[in-house]
Amino acid sequence: MQTQVFGRTRMQLSVLGFGCGAVGGLMVRGDAADQERTVARAIAAGVNYFDTAVQYGDGESEKNLGRILQKLKPADVVVGTKVRLPPSDRGRIDEAVRTSFEGSLSRLRLERVDILHLHNPITGQGSGPALSVRQVLDEVVPAFERLRQQGKIRFLGITALGDTAALHQVMDARVFDSAQVVYNMLNPSAADELPQNYPAQDYGRLFDHTKAAGVGVVGIRVLAGGALSGSADRHPIAGAAPEPIGSALSYDADIDRARRLMPLVREGFAASLTEAATRFALSHPAMGTILVGMATPQQFEDALAAVEKGPMPQAALDRLSELRQAFAGEAR
Repeated sequence: MQTQVFGRTRMQLSVLGFGCGAVGGLMVRGDAADQERTVARAIAAGVNYFDTAVQYGDGESEKNLGRILQKLKPADVVVGTKVRLPPSDRGRIDEAVRTSFEGSLSRLRLERVDILHLHNPITGQGSGPALSVRQVLDEVVPAFERLRQQGKIRFLGITALGDTAALHQVMDARVFDSAQVVYNMLNPSAADELPQNYPAQDYGRLFDHTKAAGVGVVGIRVLAGGALSGSADRHPIAGAAPEPIGSALSYDADIDRARRLMPLVREGFAASLTEAATRFALSHPAMGTILVGMATPQQFEDALAAVEKGPMPQAALDRLSELRQAFAGEAR
């Protein structure tokens, strides 16, 4: 498994990470034996980054990952988890971060984690689930830093969702070490300019900001929550079709546009849309590691096989860009 230096952290992360989320569902609702077998297989294949969160099954993902890592006792794995602050905790952010994180450590059976990501969206003023830029920089960052000083976390991270301008502002503050960034075949705007009136959130070349700040990038929504399979079918243990992030405003619209990318398969650039989507995410040099959700051990094998083929060739990227031009002007 190829590894890459993850931003200024100097950690060497495998280009394929292990997503323990609820959308795929393996680490939340899967069979315990399948969970253990897949984690062990991933470690044997060289995967060394495992990403979880409190919100994945209300702690079930953390519990299952903790149980397996305690049994397998792998050397040199990197674990990241997350904290999401509800509106009721906005007046007590430091305490809320600490309480949530202590629960995560208990479920993970660890004394520390490598990366703690803020899981809230970030907007200019903050409302509903979103935190404001000032809340993040003035309250969340100091709370995270206290945990780092106590030796409980190594690095600070965000899930880069919310308003584009706010995300740029937070990145440019250069206080975070890791950012989980939406990047997929339906929305490449973290890297490239979108066509005029393109039906997706424009992240405004966010990779330029992460690179300038030395921030490591974790690629998320690589398969657009499963839409980039081109199929509406979902495995019985997978989560319900997710609310799209950064792309169309409906999951069905994402699937429709994904199917319109099938010439990549018919013309021999990839064996499947999921392979194309996985290899596309690896194709940008800003990418440190990517997360692919899974419901079954076989889906991990598919992701591994795609990664082992390497990034998409330039001819495939050019063809993809050509196909995406047709989406411009459509309703989001």
